[in-house]
Amino acid sequence: MSIERKTKIAAQFIGAIPYSQILGMTLTEIGEGRATITMPYDERFVGDPETGVIAGGAVSALMDSCAGAAVMVHDSQPIGTATLDLRIDYMRPAKPGDMITAVAECYHMTRSVAFVRVTATDADASRPVATATGTFTIQTAKAAKP
Repeated sequence: MSIERKTKIAAQFIGAIPYSQILGMTLTEIGEGRATITMPYDERFVGDPETGVIAGGAVSALMDSCAGAAVMVHDSQPIGTATLDLRIDYMRPAKPGDMITAVAECYHMTRSVAFVRVTATDADASRPVATATGTFTIQTAKAAKP
């Protein structure tokens, strides 16, 4: 599958999720089972007004969406996916005002399940804000036929 086709698929996937538009997510990179999505800082999504830190739910939504996009551009060419499980370890708060970037890799695929790793960072990419591992259902064109 060409990079143009993968970019189109991932962009459609992200565009179909209403909260990704509200959170301002932008697909910035796509590859073989890999995706990078950014989310700008937005005071509407601050979880603690005293510190200005973005709520963990917004970070988890970013990571989940990025993981799903990575699944959709895997070489096995699934036509659909849904989150089965997403385990997130929050390591530190993102710096208020910084954009958050999620990078996901779909590193293993079975007939019906995809396995993904995700890392979220702010401007200090050397210190993750959060990491996650997840499993996602996959629907393939073969499985979709009656």
